[in-house]
Amino acid sequence: MRAARWSAAAALLLGVAGCGTFGDEPDGGGEKEPKKRGEASPDHPGPPSRESLEQAGKLIGDGSTADTGPQPNQPKATRLRPGEEPPQFVVFSWDGAGEDGNRLFSHFREVAKENDASMTYFLSGLYLLPESERQRYRPPGHAPGASDIGYLSDENIRATIEQLRAAWLDGSEIGTHFNGHFCGPGGVGDWSVEQWVSEITQAKWMVENWRTTTGFNDLEPLPFDYEKELVGGRAPCLEGQRNLLKAAAETGLRYDSSGSGRQVWPERSAEGVWDIPLQEVPMPGREFETLSMDYNYMYNQSGEGSGDPAMHPVWEEQMRDGLLAAFDRAYHGNRAPLIIGNHFEDWNDGIYMRAVEDVIEEVCPKDSVRCVSFRQLVDWLDAQDPAVLELLRTLDVGVSPPGGWQAFLGGIRPAAFGFSAPPGRAQAS
Repeated sequence: MRAARWSAAAALLLGVAGCGTFGDEPDGGGEKEPKKRGEASPDHPGPPSRESLEQAGKLIGDGSTADTGPQPNQPKATRLRPGEEPPQFVVFSWDGAGEDGNRLFSHFREVAKENDASMTYFLSGLYLLPESERQRYRPPGHAPGASDIGYLSDENIRATIEQLRAAWLDGSEIGTHFNGHFCGPGGVGDWSVEQWVSEITQAKWMVENWRTTTGFNDLEPLPFDYEKELVGGRAPCLEGQRNLLKAAAETGLRYDSSGSGRQVWPERSAEGVWDIPLQEVPMPGREFETLSMDYNYMYNQSGEGSGDPAMHPVWEEQMRDGLLAAFDRAYHGNRAPLIIGNHFEDWNDGIYMRAVEDVIEEVCPKDSVRCVSFRQLVDWLDAQDPAVLELLRTLDVGVSPPGGWQAFLGGIRPAAFGFSAPPGRAQAS
C-alpha cells in the first residue's frame, strides 16, 4: 500500500521529455518472515566498510566509489526454451533521480522492495556537484557552470548519495540523465558526437569525485565502479538521440532510452546500442495516445501548469488506467517490454506519483511479470537467440502470436530457461 501522500514542497526542476515476484527460497525449516530486497543476508551480507575497502585496495579514485563485487539481487538471464512464452518485462525509470524534501526517491525505493521490483534511476550528474563547485562543469556550448536545472543543496546532495548507495544494494540500476538538462535551440538536440562524449565523461566524473567536491568524508563510498555500472541513459527532453547513440557506442554504453516508439520488441541501433524508447500508450477518453511518461500525461491534461483541482481525480485515473491498458495489451498480446518513465515530482498535487504507484502494485505481483531495470532487460535480450528476437519483432502492438507461443516459438532451438530468480530466491510461476 502507499506509504505516504506527497507534500506540496517544490519538486526537482526537470524538463520534458522489475516485475518478478522473487520470494525467499523455502528451506524446509518452517515458515520465515519474508525478507525485503536489499536487506542483508548470508548470501549478501552488505558491502564492507570504507576502512576495510581501503585496506583491501578496493576504493576507486578519491574514495567516492568502490569495487564491492557483484551487485546483489540480480536475476540470471538465460535463453528461452523452444515454444516458451516470454516473460512480461516492465521497466519503471526515473529521470533526474535526486532526493529532495519530497523524499520520493526513498519512497519509491520502498515501493520497489515491497513489490519485489528493480528500477532504473537516471541520475543527473549535477545532483552530486555543489553549486559552489559549479565551475567544474563545462557544459557543451554553454558557459562553465551553466545549467537549466537547479543545483541541489548540500543536504539534498548528501541524501541523494545515500539513496544511490541503497538503491544499488536493492538491486536497482544507476543510469544517467546526463547533467545540465539543456533543451531547445543550442541544447542537447544540437550537440555533436564529441559534445555528447564530453557530457557522458563529465557525468561519470561527478559520480566518481563527489568526495572531493563535497568534502563529505563521513559517508560510505558508492558500492560500485561507475565505469562498469553505467550502461545507459535517457536524454533531456528526449532530444539529440541521433548523435547520442554514436557517443553511447563510443563510450561503451549498451542501451539508450531517449527515443519514442510503440509497444513492440526493441532492436539495436546501427551503432549496436539497444534502442529502448518510451512508448505510445492509451489515453483513456481521448482519440490519441501519449508517451508513457508522467510529463506527457500532464501536458495533455493541464499543459505545463497546474490544472483545476476538481479534475485531479479524473486525471489520476486516466494515467493509471492508460498504463494498465498498455500493460494488458502487451501481457495478453506480443509480450513486448512495457517502458514507463517518470520524474520525482508533485505536479497537480502528486496525482502522477499516485497513479504510477498503483500500477506498480497492480502489475508487479502478476504471474510471468518481471519488473526489472533497463540493465536487467538488456542482459536478457543479449542472452537470447537473435532469431527469437527477430521473430518477436514481427508481432505488432497488442498482437498475440498466431497459434499460441508453443507454435510460434516451438521451432527455435535455444536450450535454457527464461529469466531466473537471483540466487536464494524462488522463481515465480
